[in-house]
Amino acid sequence: MLLLTINAGSSSLRLSLFEQAGDGLVRLTEVYHDGITEYAPSLLGDVIASVDVAEITLVVHRVVHGGVLLTSPCLIDAMVEAEIERLIPLAPLHNPAALMWIRLARRLLNEQVPQVAVFDTAFYQSLPEVAATYALPHELCRHYGIRRYGFHGIAHRAMWQRWRALRPEIEGGGRVISVQLGSGCSITAIDRGGPVDTSMGFSPLEGLMMATRSGDVDPTVITYLQREVGLDAEEIERLLNKQSGLFGLSGESSDMRVLLDSDNPDAQLSVDLYCYRVRKYIGAYLAVLGGVDAIVFGGGVGENSSQVRMKILQGMKWLGLELDDDGNKNAVGVEANISTANSRIEVWVIAVDEASVMAQEALEKMSNV
Repeated sequence: MLLLTINAGSSSLRLSLFEQAGDGLVRLTEVYHDGITEYAPSLLGDVIASVDVAEITLVVHRVVHGGVLLTSPCLIDAMVEAEIERLIPLAPLHNPAALMWIRLARRLLNEQVPQVAVFDTAFYQSLPEVAATYALPHELCRHYGIRRYGFHGIAHRAMWQRWRALRPEIEGGGRVISVQLGSGCSITAIDRGGPVDTSMGFSPLEGLMMATRSGDVDPTVITYLQREVGLDAEEIERLLNKQSGLFGLSGESSDMRVLLDSDNPDAQLSVDLYCYRVRKYIGAYLAVLGGVDAIVFGGGVGENSSQVRMKILQGMKWLGLELDDDGNKNAVGVEANISTANSRIEVWVIAVDEASVMAQEALEKMSNV
C-alpha cells in the first residue's frame, strides 16, 4: 500500500511516495522539480509509472488556501474542488496549480483512489483574534470572509515539530520564531505549538518580500496605480505577485544565488531589503512572544544561504543572539545549530519536511472516515 504526496509550490513540484509499515511511514521516493513554468503531466506520470499503480491507495495534495470552510484535511469531492477553485483570486499562484495536479492524478489513477487535501491555512485557524483581524468595517469582513488566514502552515508546523523533537526537554516546545524562505517567504511566531502571529494574511502576498511578490505595501500605491497609470485589477495583481519582489527590484533575477553574486547595485539593494524585512518581523515577534527559545530557518533559501541568514541576524548580540560564523557557513542543506554555545537564543537550520506532515495528517483523516 503506497501513499503519494503532491506538493505544488508557486514554481516548484515535490512528489513523494511512502509505504505504510506498521504504525509508521517509510519514504520510498522523493522527486523535486524547481523553476516550473508550464504544465508538464510527465512529471507526475513518471513517478506513478515507477511503481505498480494498483498499490497507490491514497493521494495527498498540499493546497495553499482553504478559506473559512476548509479548515482541516478533507477528502476531495466536488464541493471541496469547487471551493478550492472559488478561492483562486486569493492564491493565484497556488490554488490553480493544486487543482491541475488533483485532476491529473484522478486521470492517471483509478478514479476510486481517494485524494485528500491538506491546507496551508489550517495551522492558523487558532490565531488570536487580535492577530487575525484587519481594521476594516467588521460587518464587511464578516460578510466576505476578510481576515488574516496565514499560509505556509504545513512548513511551519513541520519546522516546529522537528524543533520539538530536537529539544524535548523544553516544556511544550517553548517559544519559537520559524522562518520559511523560498520563492514564497513567511515567518511565524509560535508559543508552545500554537501560532500567535504570522506574516502572510488574507492572501500569500502580505508580509515578507519574496522572489516575485512584493510583500507589505501601502494600499494607497494600488489606488494610485489605478488612477495615475491606468492599471486594472488584473494588471495590478500580476504586478504584485509576479513582477515585484527580488525580480522586480533587481531588474535582473528572482534567484537569490544570482543576486548575491551580482555587482548590480539594484541587485544588492534587493538582497538587503529582503533580509531587512525578515529582521524587522523577527523584532516584532520577539515583542509578541516576550522573548524566544529559538529562531528556526527552513525553505530553499533559509536552508542553503548562509549569507542571507547572516545578513538577517547581524547586530543582534544585544539581545543575546550570537551566530557561530563557521557553523553558519557550513550549514548548507543540512540540519544544524548555528548559534554559539553562549547564545541565549538558539538558531537552527531545519529541513522542511512537508511531505511527512501531509502524509500523517491524511492518514489520520482516513482513519476517522
